Amino acid sequence: MRERDYPTLGLAVLFCVAGLACAAQDRTTAGAAAQEASTSMQSPETLTLRQAIDRALGQSPAAAMADADDRDASAATTLARTNLLPHLNFTEDISRGDDPVYAFGTRLRQRQFTQNDFALNALNRPQPVGNFATRFSGTWTAFDSFKTQREIHRADLLRASAASSGKAVDQQIVLHVVEAYQSVLYAEREIDVAQHEQETATALLTSVDEHVKAGLAVDSDRMSAEVNVAARKEESIAAEGDLELGWAELREAMGAPELKATELQPIKPKTFAQLSLEDEIAAAAKARPDLMALAQGQSAQASAVGAARSAFGPSVSTYGAWEEDRGSLGSSGGNNWVAGVQISVDILPMGKRAQLAQENAAKRRIDAQLSSSQQQMRLQVDQAHIHRQTATLSLETARAAMEQSAESLRILKNRYGAGLATITDLLRAEDAERQSQTMYWKAVYGNAVAYAEELYAIGTLTPDAAEDLQ
Repeated sequence: MRERDYPTLGLAVLFCVAGLACAAQDRTTAGAAAQEASTSMQSPETLTLRQAIDRALGQSPAAAMADADDRDASAATTLARTNLLPHLNFTEDISRGDDPVYAFGTRLRQRQFTQNDFALNALNRPQPVGNFATRFSGTWTAFDSFKTQREIHRADLLRASAASSGKAVDQQIVLHVVEAYQSVLYAEREIDVAQHEQETATALLTSVDEHVKAGLAVDSDRMSAEVNVAARKEESIAAEGDLELGWAELREAMGAPELKATELQPIKPKTFAQLSLEDEIAAAAKARPDLMALAQGQSAQASAVGAARSAFGPSVSTYGAWEEDRGSLGSSGGNNWVAGVQISVDILPMGKRAQLAQENAAKRRIDAQLSSSQQQMRLQVDQAHIHRQTATLSLETARAAMEQSAESLRILKNRYGAGLATITDLLRAEDAERQSQTMYWKAVYGNAVAYAEELYAIGTLTPDAAEDLQ
């Protein structure tokens, strides 16, 4: 029994699947309209891309580490400036002893020295003497060959570098959230397509089974339909697994391990503006926060080299102290003070020479690192630019292929109904239409991610810029 001998079978199957075919074509040609409708009818629990990004920036461990680095750099600038201030100390010293020198000096400082204390026996074998000494002392570096000023400048530059590094981390977080958000949306779209195809395959199997029982179809038709149902079910299971994985990635990107699966705002198919490659490279050279951080670090290291050189110069410091000495805690005593200026020059600066050599080596390292990063930036922008162009073309191609496959399926259903095509041909057309839908939505989300990657490569992927994706 051949399939072309049963036009009645074709007409029956055609009527059974006509409704599903119309629904399939409607969802392929009106996918964007459906997404716009869902956007306007969001539930209060809908998680938008901007909300996901804001939560990630607020609670991601990477953002917390970047904030800690910024606070550390800020504290370092304050610490560097303390070298400009005088250092004051307070000391309360309590002592007792019969050392001849200690006893003689203590009585002098207490203003308790008498003529009897000049006796030889009193000088050689003095009685134990107690002393309560209250002392205020201070030092201040008046000049250190500008070493402190260069260290302060270095600390300020390192703080700016830390802030720029924090911006780079923020952009990494934004990109990670965009990619994870898109993977969830794509997985949801895969589930929709797989469930629709599974329903279509099940309806086709039921129709073929009835006709086999009526003697209007052969067993091979039923076997082909059963294989098709199994394949569609396997794809549905795989799509559900992809959705779970996508949510796991989004939770990690947002730093929210307890986040429950909720409704996401769809990404609408859209075309994004694009600059020339030369303009993008020029913009990246100015806007990339990681390059800014390295350039600021380079300047900071140059200041570190200058500070190491300043260490060879002379330094001038002042000091002073005031002290009161008493025989007991509540008694009266004597007080004294001393002040002076000290000039020092290191005449054998072996350690300082090693320090200078170390700082010069660090300067050469960061120079090379900055040069390498600039070259990598050009490559990354070039790759993102090409990827973006490819994604745009893929979206156009996928849209055309989806429309063509839908039309091809419609024609093939008509041919099958007229007995001019086999069920194998029909199943192939169904599979091609399903694949075209999958590739279309993959291209839609791939185009959005490619745009985000391009903004990241240029250094302008801010939360506001990412919000344009929706």
